[in-house]
Amino acid sequence: MFHVKQSEKAAPNSTFGVDTPLAREIADLSARRRVLEATTVQFDGQTRVLTVSNQKGGVGKTTTAVNVASALASFGAKVLVIDLDPQGNASTALGVPHNAETPSVYDVLIDDVPLADIIQQSPESPNLLCAPSTIHLAGAEIELVAQVAREHRLRNALSQYLIENTVDFVIIDCPPSLGLLTINAFTAASEVFIPIQCEYYALEGLSQLLGSIQMIQKHLNPELHLSTILLTMYDGRTRLAQQVADEVRTHFPDQVLNTVIPRSVRVSEAPSFGQTVIAYDGASAGAIAYREAAVEIASQKTQSKEN
Repeated sequence: MFHVKQSEKAAPNSTFGVDTPLAREIADLSARRRVLEATTVQFDGQTRVLTVSNQKGGVGKTTTAVNVASALASFGAKVLVIDLDPQGNASTALGVPHNAETPSVYDVLIDDVPLADIIQQSPESPNLLCAPSTIHLAGAEIELVAQVAREHRLRNALSQYLIENTVDFVIIDCPPSLGLLTINAFTAASEVFIPIQCEYYALEGLSQLLGSIQMIQKHLNPELHLSTILLTMYDGRTRLAQQVADEVRTHFPDQVLNTVIPRSVRVSEAPSFGQTVIAYDGASAGAIAYREAAVEIASQKTQSKEN
């Protein structure tokens, strides 16, 4: 599906003649940025649908969803972000209006409004689209109970949209709980993308999430599988972060990306300006890491086809 070409390798730090940690870090970022500038990713029009989920809050779920989406768009992919979290943080980060009067995912799930009618283009890129969330989505969990095919509402709407529109990636941002909204996301997607923070309780709740995935596989969506795990909030100065990373890689060697997302002030600041970190400060460590993660994600399908 995806063809990734990297025409330059990162030069080792020693070639820069640096001898302080800060200088080495700057040199490393500069080398990685040059590699990314020389990287091209080609897309063939097939669509991958990923749901970004973790039932444990505060792991960088929404941050990861919007920044990976923006990074993929920066490589030329057409990306649709579906904001399924009533808090609407993904819509905010993408600079998309989502006040109470805005047509939103709520209207799609409850009133059968076509997905195409509520999608907005992010000001960041013509390749970056968003189906926004509004406060009305908070009541959707209860209203969905009485709906026909309540677990398949999003899947049906997305399938209809993809008949008439071509996108390379659909990224669904879930609420941090297992309710009907998350079940709709799992039913609509074929891949689960889990961000895990590099902190003490990193694996807390993960077994419950994997159990939920298996339940969805068995009863609603046999195509669903865990394809990607991204380590976030990584602090290389601490032994704990490395231990957590090693533990996660041991349990999920095929799903964990090589890229880790560092703790970054720029990543935290960007949403307050209605931007992803890719647009807010593309030269920052966080932006470079998310772009590297996007390259890995884009290459996953290519590797599986070749194997």
